[in-house]
Amino acid sequence: MSVTLLAGTATTSLALTAADPAPAARTIPAAGAPAAAAPAENLIVGYKSSAAEAGSNDAAAADVAAKGKKASKKATFERRLGTGAALVTLGAPADAAAVMAQFRADPDVAYVEPDSRAYALAVTPNDTEYAKQWDLFEPTAGMNVPPAWDTTTGSGVTVAVIDTGYVAHSDLAANVVAGYDFISSSTAARDGNGRDNNAADQGDWTAAGECGVGSKASDSSWHGTHVAGTIAAATSNSKGVAGIAYGAKIQPVRVLGKCGGATSDIVDAITWASGGTVSGVPANATPAKVINMSLGGSGACTATYQNAINAAVGRGTTVVVAAGNSNSDAAGFSPASCNNVINVAASNRTGDRSFYSNYGAIIDVAAPGGETRRATDTPGTITTPENGIWSTLNTGATTPGAENYEPYQGTSMAAPHVAGLAALLKSANSALTPAQIESAIKTNARPLAGTCTGGCGTGLADAGATVAAVTSTPPTPGFENTTDFAIGDNTTVESPVTVTGVTGNAPAALKVGVNIVHTYIGDLKVDLVAPDGTVYTVHNRTGGSADNINQVYTVNASSEVANGTWKLRVNDNAGGDTGKIDSWNLTF
Repeated sequence: MSVTLLAGTATTSLALTAADPAPAARTIPAAGAPAAAAPAENLIVGYKSSAAEAGSNDAAAADVAAKGKKASKKATFERRLGTGAALVTLGAPADAAAVMAQFRADPDVAYVEPDSRAYALAVTPNDTEYAKQWDLFEPTAGMNVPPAWDTTTGSGVTVAVIDTGYVAHSDLAANVVAGYDFISSSTAARDGNGRDNNAADQGDWTAAGECGVGSKASDSSWHGTHVAGTIAAATSNSKGVAGIAYGAKIQPVRVLGKCGGATSDIVDAITWASGGTVSGVPANATPAKVINMSLGGSGACTATYQNAINAAVGRGTTVVVAAGNSNSDAAGFSPASCNNVINVAASNRTGDRSFYSNYGAIIDVAAPGGETRRATDTPGTITTPENGIWSTLNTGATTPGAENYEPYQGTSMAAPHVAGLAALLKSANSALTPAQIESAIKTNARPLAGTCTGGCGTGLADAGATVAAVTSTPPTPGFENTTDFAIGDNTTVESPVTVTGVTGNAPAALKVGVNIVHTYIGDLKVDLVAPDGTVYTVHNRTGGSADNINQVYTVNASSEVANGTWKLRVNDNAGGDTGKIDSWNLTF
């Protein structure tokens, strides 16, 4: 199976030309302290320890009033601070200078200072292209990233970009760690050999017909570098663009070359990137806690993909995938249709689903993917560059040229927004599991400002809200199995969840979330089976002809050791109605 990158295709350069000028800079929401300090409304006065005012509020109040009167201003003793200093309230901010002069002239006063204000340190980046990055900060359809930077920038987290590799770019270089080239075919890789430790992007240009009958010629995309810039471009370095998780590291893992990439190479890349072992490949010295895959092909998720993804998630790596650009149900594309991934649809600058984006019940969340042209414009043209996603790129039509910045569109651009957010979350709270990261992103998404026909998951990912949620409330350990298990007539099926890293026994109020799709639930008996085999029945053939079980049960499992393999066992004891275990989870 061959897969391709998921940026909007174009046969012409995406760079702006003199005839297609860059959009005017837009006002960026204020973040950080204002340019001019606010006038002082209060003063803080420290009296020398030998002064009566240092220990007596009455003496301090009298002194403050006297100094205000001498300055022909109003001044009032408000209260004593924890440090022992006196807080003085002024009649008006304009009075500060005159009253401060009186205190400074008093030999019993150690210091007097304005009661200045502090501000959240979400400094607006000074990157020269930041004004074009509506996807980060615009209130209508941006991902609300700046507030998250008050808490985390992604430091300590490596994000693997499984893509075309990396072409050198000074706005990324400081954040790139060693990756690997998993392209087995030297022809596709264009580097003269098979797999090696050089993840450099050699270019993925093709001639007409080279990738199959009817395939079009295309220039090199430098796709992996564009994706990487969205995640972790250097920020506040007075150049280029800002990365969402600019404190994180990028690990380029090359799987896409000429005419796409092979599933066999991609699944090995997933394994290696997440810290697994691949025969003949050196161990990964810096395993990734987040994987971004802005790639895909037609067809439902295969066992090959699913096994690799499940193993990666089991190693603690969050896997983010692009939904696809066919304006179709994402269930028909892979790896978008796999379980245990965060499947990301694309939204545009007005908050609608982008015209090209896949959709469906399988979508988890939407993120900005942009639109460099309108749906009615000729495919391959760039008519609305200001509405695209700007990031790091290269001017080379075939082999690498000069570094630059250009706008792209695609679910390929949406996915790295969520991968960047996942890195922010993991950095803010290293204990978060992939299931908790996915749940937090989905739970804290906000409704799209526009419309999404077909389904865009829980809405538009919101970085500020999600980071605030995971840092304000200690996370409860959670474990989930989202793999479907078919329930046939008169059969018993079990879905396992392996719990690790939980100290001691399970709680007396263990939460068991069950999502079973099945007609006539009166046929079903549902049990939670503890690691030692103890059975806890949560549903026993009740509900009659009602459809589906979507409920959280509470089980007293305090006698059970928490760690180990738990199972959800479902027994169907009648004919005529079937279904599946869609998902289930344990929350400790």
